[in-house]
Amino acid sequence: MKKLIFILCLSFSFVSLKAQETYTVNGETLELKTEVEGNLDLLWNIIDGQYRYFVRTEDGSIKELVNTKNPDTKEYQKEYRHTLNALTQDYGLSAEKVNLTLASLKDYINMYNSTSDLSYNYEPRNKIQARLGVFGGLTNQPFVNNPKNTSVPFFGAEFEVYSNTRLTRHAGYVNLRTALEADDFEYSATQLGLGYRFRAINKETFSVYGNVTLVTYTFHNETLSYEDPLNPGTYISEENSDSELEVPFIFGLGSDIKVTKNGYVTLAYNNLFALFIDNQGNFPIDFAVGFKLNL
Repeated sequence: MKKLIFILCLSFSFVSLKAQETYTVNGETLELKTEVEGNLDLLWNIIDGQYRYFVRTEDGSIKELVNTKNPDTKEYQKEYRHTLNALTQDYGLSAEKVNLTLASLKDYINMYNSTSDLSYNYEPRNKIQARLGVFGGLTNQPFVNNPKNTSVPFFGAEFEVYSNTRLTRHAGYVNLRTALEADDFEYSATQLGLGYRFRAINKETFSVYGNVTLVTYTFHNETLSYEDPLNPGTYISEENSDSELEVPFIFGLGSDIKVTKNGYVTLAYNNLFALFIDNQGNFPIDFAVGFKLNL
């Protein structure tokens, strides 16, 4: 048992020694961990309760990445960005969006190393990104009783989240849409939907995907007309408002076409069919055109 404890302690000591090395930076002796190794190394440690970050160049020189506060304006000066820009600008990179955190610095230095050395490989970390879009179109409300198969305009907005690495084909979304009524189809509805999206084709300039709206909360207003049994030939109109929470699994198709650096024209054909609510007999019409913007 004593031998086992001794071996474990020796192993942990070896790992610790391997993970940390002693450096002299501006006359200060520091024990630093190596987070990234390449044409540019990232070194760091927690020293006296403070995170400190350093970069080491190919010639072995070490520079600290600092973010001091201006004593007059009380604003952070972000000197670390100037240091990184000076070291990486030859490859067209900019550190203007880099934060002084281990994850952000690691991403940037890995990007520089892979750009300056084509044999350098690394696994990018997953980043959650978002898009915000607006849309409008026509629908015949295929899951609602619509005897004359009337199409009405609708409009709405969508918030989409997705990962930019491994799960880039997968996305989740929340949308809010409002469909108006018509003279011969006095039914209007506002629906909040939560869904999942899979991009079967996912190119830089366009994508084609399938949607499934998993959960909906719908508030609707309907005017019902029926003949007065006490006065034949005349009709009585009643307004009925209601809301319901459903898990319909509604399927649809869509496409995003890149038109600007951060913007996409979207085309959608929604409400094709649902697993748990019935089509009311009309061929589904639910087309929309919109615009999305990367946040």
